[in-house]
Amino acid sequence: MKNNLSAVAAALLSATISTSVLAQEVQTERHTLSLETISEGLNHPWGIAFLPSGDMLVTERSGTLNIITQDGKKTPIQGTPEVVAKSQGGLLDVNIDPNYADNGWVYISYSEPDPDGGKGNSTAVMRGKIDRDKWTEGEVIFRQAPKYESNAHFGSRLVFSPEGHLFITLGERYSRMQDAQTLDNHHGKIVRIWPDGSIPKDNPFVGNDGALDEIWSYGHRNVQGAAIHPDTGELWTIEHGPQGGDEVNIPKAGKNYGWPTITYGEDYGGGEIGIGTHKEGMEQPFYYWLPSIATAGSIFYTGDKFPKWKGDLLVTALRGQTIARLDLEEGRVLHEERMLEDATSFRIRDIEQGPEGFLYILTDADSGQLIKLSPVK
Repeated sequence: MKNNLSAVAAALLSATISTSVLAQEVQTERHTLSLETISEGLNHPWGIAFLPSGDMLVTERSGTLNIITQDGKKTPIQGTPEVVAKSQGGLLDVNIDPNYADNGWVYISYSEPDPDGGKGNSTAVMRGKIDRDKWTEGEVIFRQAPKYESNAHFGSRLVFSPEGHLFITLGERYSRMQDAQTLDNHHGKIVRIWPDGSIPKDNPFVGNDGALDEIWSYGHRNVQGAAIHPDTGELWTIEHGPQGGDEVNIPKAGKNYGWPTITYGEDYGGGEIGIGTHKEGMEQPFYYWLPSIATAGSIFYTGDKFPKWKGDLLVTALRGQTIARLDLEEGRVLHEERMLEDATSFRIRDIEQGPEGFLYILTDADSGQLIKLSPVK
Protein backbone atom coordinates (compact mmCIF):
# COMPACT_ATOMS: atom_id res chain seq x y z
CA MET A 1 0.00 0.00 0.00
CA LYS A 2 1.19 3.44 -0.86
CA ASN A 3 0.28 6.36 1.43
CA ASN A 4 0.20 9.64 -0.43
CA LEU A 5 0.84 12.05 2.42
CA SER A 6 0.89 15.05 0.09
CA ALA A 7 -2.72 14.34 -0.82
CA VAL A 8 -3.64 14.21 2.86
CA ALA A 9 -1.85 17.49 3.49
CA ALA A 10 -3.67 19.10 0.59
CA ALA A 11 -7.00 17.95 1.98
CA LEU A 12 -6.17 19.41 5.37
CA LEU A 13 -5.03 22.71 3.90
CA SER A 14 -8.37 23.06 2.15
CA ALA A 15 -9.87 23.70 5.60
CA THR A 16 -8.97 27.36 5.12
CA ILE A 17 -11.63 27.74 2.44
CA SER A 18 -13.84 30.85 2.62
CA THR A 19 -16.84 30.53 4.93
CA SER A 20 -19.01 33.28 3.49
CA VAL A 21 -22.68 32.41 3.05
CA LEU A 22 -23.44 32.87 -0.64
CA ALA A 23 -27.22 32.74 -0.31
CA GLN A 24 -29.43 33.86 2.55
CA GLU A 25 -32.24 31.63 1.27
CA VAL A 26 -31.69 28.18 -0.20
CA GLN A 27 -34.24 26.01 -1.97
CA THR A 28 -34.19 22.29 -1.21
CA GLU A 29 -36.47 19.54 -2.49
CA ARG A 30 -38.87 19.83 0.43
CA HIS A 31 -38.15 23.07 2.30
CA THR A 32 -36.80 26.53 1.60
CA LEU A 33 -34.10 27.44 4.12
CA SER A 34 -33.08 30.74 5.63
CA LEU A 35 -29.40 30.90 6.68
CA GLU A 36 -28.52 33.22 9.56
CA THR A 37 -25.01 33.59 10.96
CA ILE A 38 -25.18 33.50 14.78
CA SER A 39 -21.44 33.69 15.50
CA GLU A 40 -18.25 33.92 13.45
CA GLY A 41 -14.52 34.09 13.98
CA LEU A 42 -14.47 30.57 15.44
CA ASN A 43 -11.21 28.67 14.92
CA HIS A 44 -12.22 25.41 13.22
CA PRO A 45 -15.34 24.84 15.34
CA TRP A 46 -16.01 21.13 15.81
CA GLY A 47 -18.93 20.25 18.08
CA ILE A 48 -22.22 21.71 19.35
CA ALA A 49 -24.34 20.79 22.35
CA PHE A 50 -27.41 22.60 23.64
CA LEU A 51 -27.85 23.57 27.26
CA PRO A 52 -31.35 23.54 28.79
CA SER A 53 -31.36 27.35 28.58
CA GLY A 54 -31.08 27.22 24.78
CA ASP A 55 -27.49 28.48 24.86
CA MET A 56 -24.95 26.39 22.97
CA LEU A 57 -21.66 24.84 23.94
CA VAL A 58 -19.35 25.08 20.92
CA THR A 59 -15.82 23.70 20.72
CA GLU A 60 -12.98 25.19 18.69
CA ARG A 61 -10.32 22.74 17.59
CA SER A 62 -7.62 25.14 18.81
CA GLY A 63 -8.72 24.31 22.36
CA THR A 64 -11.49 26.71 23.37
CA LEU A 65 -14.88 25.69 24.72
CA ASN A 66 -17.47 28.47 24.36
CA ILE A 67 -20.95 29.24 25.56
CA ILE A 68 -22.76 31.03 22.72
CA THR A 69 -26.18 32.59 23.18
CA GLN A 70 -28.87 32.80 20.52
CA ASP A 71 -27.94 36.44 19.92
CA GLY A 72 -24.31 35.50 19.35
CA LYS A 73 -22.69 36.48 22.66
CA LYS A 74 -19.65 34.26 23.12
CA THR A 75 -18.11 33.38 26.50
CA PRO A 76 -14.91 31.28 26.46
CA ILE A 77 -14.65 28.79 29.32
CA GLN A 78 -11.39 28.97 31.26
CA GLY A 79 -9.49 25.94 32.58
CA THR A 80 -10.29 23.26 30.00
CA PRO A 81 -7.55 20.65 29.43
CA GLU A 82 -4.47 21.04 27.26
CA VAL A 83 -4.97 19.69 23.74
CA VAL A 84 -2.68 18.73 20.86
CA ALA A 85 -4.00 21.33 18.42
CA LYS A 86 -2.20 20.12 15.30
CA SER A 87 -3.66 19.08 11.95
CA GLN A 88 -6.83 17.08 12.80
CA GLY A 89 -6.18 17.16 16.54
CA GLY A 90 -7.52 19.54 19.15
CA LEU A 91 -10.70 20.04 21.14
CA LEU A 92 -13.34 17.93 19.40
CA ASP A 93 -16.83 16.97 20.50
CA VAL A 94 -18.99 18.13 23.40
CA ASN A 95 -22.15 16.74 24.96
CA ILE A 96 -24.09 17.12 28.19
CA ASP A 97 -25.17 14.40 30.58
CA PRO A 98 -28.71 13.02 30.09
CA ASN A 99 -29.28 14.08 33.71
CA TYR A 100 -27.56 17.44 33.29
CA ALA A 101 -30.31 19.33 35.12
CA ASP A 102 -29.50 17.29 38.24
CA ASN A 103 -25.74 16.73 37.99
CA GLY A 104 -24.33 19.44 35.67
CA TRP A 105 -21.83 17.15 33.91
CA VAL A 106 -20.42 18.21 30.53
CA TYR A 107 -18.33 15.81 28.40
CA ILE A 108 -15.60 16.81 25.95
CA SER A 109 -13.36 14.74 23.68
CA TYR A 110 -9.94 15.98 22.63
CA SER A 111 -6.49 14.96 21.44
CA GLU A 112 -4.56 14.53 24.66
CA PRO A 113 -0.76 14.77 24.94
CA ASP A 114 0.97 11.93 26.74
CA PRO A 115 0.60 12.77 30.48
CA ASP A 116 3.97 11.04 31.06
CA GLY A 117 5.75 13.45 28.72
CA GLY A 118 6.16 11.16 25.71
CA LYS A 119 5.68 12.23 22.11
CA GLY A 120 2.48 10.28 21.63
CA ASN A 121 -1.12 11.46 21.86
CA SER A 122 -4.59 10.00 21.61
CA THR A 123 -8.26 10.80 22.00
CA ALA A 124 -9.36 11.31 25.58
CA VAL A 125 -12.72 12.12 27.14
CA MET A 126 -13.07 14.34 30.18
CA ARG A 127 -16.14 15.32 32.09
CA GLY A 128 -16.41 18.46 34.17
CA LYS A 129 -18.77 21.22 35.20
CA ILE A 130 -19.11 24.83 34.16
CA ASP A 131 -19.29 27.46 36.88
CA ARG A 132 -19.99 30.71 35.04
CA ASP A 133 -16.89 30.92 32.82
CA LYS A 134 -14.78 28.28 34.62
CA TRP A 135 -14.26 24.57 33.94
CA THR A 136 -14.31 22.75 37.27
CA GLU A 137 -14.16 19.20 38.67
CA GLY A 138 -12.54 17.95 35.46
CA GLU A 139 -11.79 14.21 35.41
CA VAL A 140 -10.58 12.03 32.53
CA ILE A 141 -12.97 9.10 32.13
CA PHE A 142 -11.42 7.52 29.03
CA ARG A 143 -8.04 7.47 27.26
CA GLN A 144 -7.54 5.83 23.90
CA ALA A 145 -4.67 3.35 24.17
CA PRO A 146 -1.93 3.28 23.17
CA LYS A 147 -0.64 6.81 22.85
CA TYR A 148 0.81 7.22 19.38
CA GLU A 149 2.71 9.99 17.61
CA SER A 150 0.22 11.11 14.96
CA ASN A 151 -1.90 14.17 14.24
CA ALA A 152 -4.62 12.37 12.30
CA HIS A 153 -7.76 10.28 12.75
CA PHE A 154 -8.91 10.99 16.32
CA GLY A 155 -12.63 10.40 15.67
CA SER A 156 -14.61 11.45 17.69
CA ARG A 157 -18.25 11.86 18.69
CA LEU A 158 -19.90 11.44 22.06
CA VAL A 159 -23.46 10.11 22.20
CA PHE A 160 -25.58 8.66 24.98
CA SER A 161 -27.74 5.59 24.53
CA PRO A 162 -31.31 5.54 25.85
CA GLU A 163 -30.00 3.34 28.69
CA GLY A 164 -27.41 5.96 29.65
CA HIS A 165 -24.26 4.40 28.16
CA LEU A 166 -21.70 6.76 26.61
CA PHE A 167 -20.54 5.76 23.13
CA ILE A 168 -17.18 7.20 22.04
CA THR A 169 -16.23 6.92 18.38
CA LEU A 170 -12.53 6.74 17.53
CA GLY A 171 -10.11 6.78 14.62
CA GLU A 172 -7.30 4.35 13.80
CA ARG A 173 -4.65 7.12 13.78
CA TYR A 174 -4.14 6.81 9.99
CA SER A 175 -0.76 5.07 9.82
CA ARG A 176 -1.88 2.41 12.35
CA MET A 177 -4.81 1.25 10.24
CA GLN A 178 -4.07 -2.44 10.78
CA ASP A 179 -4.71 -1.93 14.49
CA ALA A 180 -8.41 -1.59 13.65
CA GLN A 181 -8.48 -5.39 13.19
CA THR A 182 -6.99 -6.30 16.58
CA LEU A 183 -8.69 -6.05 19.94
CA ASP A 184 -5.71 -5.21 22.17
CA ASN A 185 -5.96 -1.46 21.42
CA HIS A 186 -8.55 1.28 20.90
CA HIS A 187 -7.49 2.25 17.35
CA GLY A 188 -10.39 2.08 14.92
CA LYS A 189 -12.90 1.15 17.59
CA ILE A 190 -16.17 2.32 19.06
CA VAL A 191 -16.17 2.04 22.81
CA ARG A 192 -19.04 1.95 25.28
CA ILE A 193 -18.66 3.01 28.91
CA TRP A 194 -20.78 4.40 31.70
CA PRO A 195 -20.60 8.18 32.23
CA ASP A 196 -18.20 7.78 35.16
CA GLY A 197 -15.78 5.76 33.02
CA SER A 198 -16.71 2.35 34.37
CA ILE A 199 -17.29 -0.54 31.97
CA PRO A 200 -20.71 -2.12 31.39
CA LYS A 201 -20.64 -5.78 32.33
CA ASP A 202 -22.49 -6.74 29.14
CA ASN A 203 -19.93 -5.23 26.76
CA PRO A 204 -19.13 -7.89 24.14
CA PHE A 205 -15.47 -8.50 25.03
CA VAL A 206 -15.65 -8.41 28.82
CA GLY A 207 -13.84 -11.50 30.06
CA ASN A 208 -11.83 -11.93 26.86
CA ASP A 209 -8.17 -11.78 27.89
CA GLY A 210 -7.08 -10.74 24.38
CA ALA A 211 -9.43 -7.78 24.11
CA LEU A 212 -10.06 -4.45 25.83
CA ASP A 213 -13.28 -4.44 27.82
CA GLU A 214 -14.37 -1.00 26.57
CA ILE A 215 -14.67 -2.09 22.93
CA TRP A 216 -18.15 -2.24 21.42
CA SER A 217 -17.26 -2.76 17.73
CA TYR A 218 -14.12 -2.68 15.61
CA GLY A 219 -12.76 -2.45 12.07
CA HIS A 220 -13.52 1.26 11.78
CA ARG A 221 -11.46 3.95 10.06
CA ASN A 222 -12.31 7.44 11.38
CA VAL A 223 -15.80 7.78 12.82
CA GLN A 224 -16.68 11.48 12.97
CA GLY A 225 -20.46 11.27 13.10
CA ALA A 226 -22.81 9.44 15.45
CA ALA A 227 -26.47 9.60 16.39
CA ILE A 228 -29.06 7.50 18.20
CA HIS A 229 -32.01 6.41 16.07
CA PRO A 230 -35.11 8.04 17.59
CA ASP A 231 -37.30 4.96 17.19
CA THR A 232 -35.00 1.96 17.65
CA GLY A 233 -32.51 3.50 20.10
CA GLU A 234 -29.66 2.02 18.03
CA LEU A 235 -26.34 3.75 17.46
CA TRP A 236 -25.75 4.89 13.87
CA THR A 237 -22.29 6.10 12.87
CA ILE A 238 -20.76 8.04 9.99
CA GLU A 239 -17.32 6.82 9.00
CA HIS A 240 -14.98 9.10 7.07
CA GLY A 241 -13.52 6.90 4.35
CA PRO A 242 -10.28 7.20 2.37
CA GLN A 243 -10.60 8.28 -1.28
CA GLY A 244 -14.17 7.08 -1.57
CA GLY A 245 -16.02 4.74 0.76
CA ASP A 246 -17.55 7.04 3.38
CA GLU A 247 -19.95 4.80 5.32
CA VAL A 248 -23.11 4.78 7.39
CA ASN A 249 -23.02 1.88 9.84
CA ILE A 250 -25.29 0.59 12.59
CA PRO A 251 -22.60 -0.90 14.85
CA LYS A 252 -23.62 -4.06 16.68
CA ALA A 253 -21.91 -5.45 19.75
CA GLY A 254 -18.73 -7.33 18.91
CA LYS A 255 -19.03 -6.97 15.12
CA ASN A 256 -16.15 -6.28 12.72
CA TYR A 257 -16.75 -3.52 10.14
CA GLY A 258 -13.84 -4.46 7.95
CA TRP A 259 -11.36 -1.59 7.78
CA PRO A 260 -8.76 -1.83 6.29
CA THR A 261 -9.33 -5.38 5.00
CA ILE A 262 -12.46 -4.39 3.06
CA THR A 263 -13.51 -0.95 1.87
CA TYR A 264 -15.33 0.73 -1.01
CA GLY A 265 -12.59 3.37 -1.21
CA GLU A 266 -9.02 3.49 -2.43
CA ASP A 267 -5.81 5.01 -1.14
CA TYR A 268 -5.11 8.73 -1.52
CA GLY A 269 -3.72 9.31 -5.00
CA GLY A 270 -5.02 5.91 -6.09
CA GLY A 271 -4.12 2.36 -5.14
CA GLU A 272 -5.97 -0.59 -3.68
CA ILE A 273 -6.55 -0.99 0.06
CA GLY A 274 -7.19 -4.45 1.44
CA ILE A 275 -8.76 -7.29 -0.55
CA GLY A 276 -11.89 -5.68 -1.96
CA THR A 277 -15.37 -4.91 -0.64
CA HIS A 278 -16.50 -8.16 0.97
CA LYS A 279 -15.16 -10.82 3.33
CA GLU A 280 -16.96 -13.43 5.37
CA GLY A 281 -17.27 -12.38 9.00
CA MET A 282 -17.04 -8.66 8.20
CA GLU A 283 -20.05 -6.39 8.11
CA GLN A 284 -21.23 -4.39 5.11
CA PRO A 285 -22.07 -0.70 5.54
CA PHE A 286 -25.72 0.31 5.67
CA TYR A 287 -24.96 2.97 3.06
CA TYR A 288 -21.82 4.36 1.43
CA TRP A 289 -20.63 7.15 -0.83
CA LEU A 290 -18.58 6.84 -4.03
CA PRO A 291 -16.91 9.20 -4.58
CA SER A 292 -16.33 10.40 -1.04
CA ILE A 293 -18.04 13.53 0.24
CA ALA A 294 -15.77 13.61 3.32
CA THR A 295 -18.46 12.98 5.92
CA ALA A 296 -18.37 14.61 9.35
CA GLY A 297 -21.31 15.18 11.75
CA SER A 298 -24.82 13.73 11.72
CA ILE A 299 -28.24 13.81 13.36
CA PHE A 300 -31.66 12.31 12.93
CA TYR A 301 -34.15 15.13 12.50
CA THR A 302 -37.02 14.79 15.01
CA GLY A 303 -38.43 18.33 15.21
CA ASP A 304 -41.47 20.08 13.76
CA LYS A 305 -39.86 23.05 11.98
CA PHE A 306 -38.99 20.89 8.96
CA PRO A 307 -41.87 18.37 8.99
CA LYS A 308 -40.98 16.84 5.59
CA TRP A 309 -37.57 15.81 6.98
CA LYS A 310 -38.85 14.12 10.11
CA GLY A 311 -37.03 10.84 10.71
CA ASP A 312 -34.40 11.54 8.05
CA LEU A 313 -30.66 11.25 8.64
CA LEU A 314 -28.73 14.47 7.98
CA VAL A 315 -24.98 14.10 7.35
CA THR A 316 -22.56 17.01 6.95
CA ALA A 317 -19.68 16.95 4.49
CA LEU A 318 -16.31 18.64 4.31
CA ARG A 319 -15.07 18.18 0.76
CA GLY A 320 -18.63 17.99 -0.50
CA GLN A 321 -19.55 21.27 1.22
CA THR A 322 -23.03 19.92 1.63
CA ILE A 323 -25.59 18.31 3.90
CA ALA A 324 -26.66 14.90 2.65
CA ARG A 325 -30.25 14.10 3.57
CA LEU A 326 -31.02 10.38 3.58
CA ASP A 327 -34.75 9.78 3.25
CA LEU A 328 -35.36 6.73 5.43
CA GLU A 329 -38.43 4.53 5.27
CA GLU A 330 -38.74 1.16 7.01
CA GLY A 331 -35.01 0.79 7.42
CA ARG A 332 -34.12 1.63 3.82
CA VAL A 333 -32.69 4.69 2.09
CA LEU A 334 -35.29 5.71 -0.48
CA HIS A 335 -33.46 8.77 -1.72
CA GLU A 336 -30.44 10.99 -1.05
CA GLU A 337 -30.57 14.76 -1.44
CA ARG A 338 -27.47 16.98 -1.42
CA MET A 339 -28.40 20.31 0.14
CA LEU A 340 -26.52 23.65 0.12
CA GLU A 341 -23.79 22.46 -2.27
CA ASP A 342 -24.73 24.97 -4.99
CA ALA A 343 -25.28 27.82 -2.55
CA THR A 344 -22.32 27.71 -0.20
CA SER A 345 -18.53 27.65 -0.27
CA PHE A 346 -17.76 26.20 3.14
CA ARG A 347 -16.87 22.85 4.66
CA ILE A 348 -19.60 21.77 7.08
CA ARG A 349 -18.22 20.11 10.20
CA ASP A 350 -21.22 19.50 12.45
CA ILE A 351 -24.99 19.76 12.63
CA GLU A 352 -27.28 19.85 15.64
CA GLN A 353 -30.99 20.25 16.25
CA GLY A 354 -31.95 22.94 18.71
CA PRO A 355 -34.67 22.42 21.32
CA GLU A 356 -37.12 24.45 19.24
CA GLY A 357 -36.50 22.31 16.14
CA PHE A 358 -34.28 24.67 14.13
CA LEU A 359 -30.96 23.37 12.79
CA TYR A 360 -27.48 24.71 13.53
CA ILE A 361 -24.32 23.99 11.57
CA LEU A 362 -20.61 24.71 12.07
CA THR A 363 -18.33 25.65 9.20
CA ASP A 364 -14.78 24.30 9.32
CA ALA A 365 -12.32 27.12 8.67
CA ASP A 366 -9.73 29.34 10.35
CA SER A 367 -12.58 31.78 10.91
CA GLY A 368 -15.56 29.46 11.05
CA GLN A 369 -19.22 30.22 11.65
CA LEU A 370 -22.18 29.01 13.65
CA ILE A 371 -25.17 29.23 11.31
CA LYS A 372 -28.86 28.75 12.06
CA LEU A 373 -31.13 27.12 9.46
CA SER A 374 -34.80 28.09 9.62
CA PRO A 375 -37.71 27.34 7.26
CA VAL A 376 -38.93 30.13 5.00
CA LYS A 377 -42.70 30.34 5.28
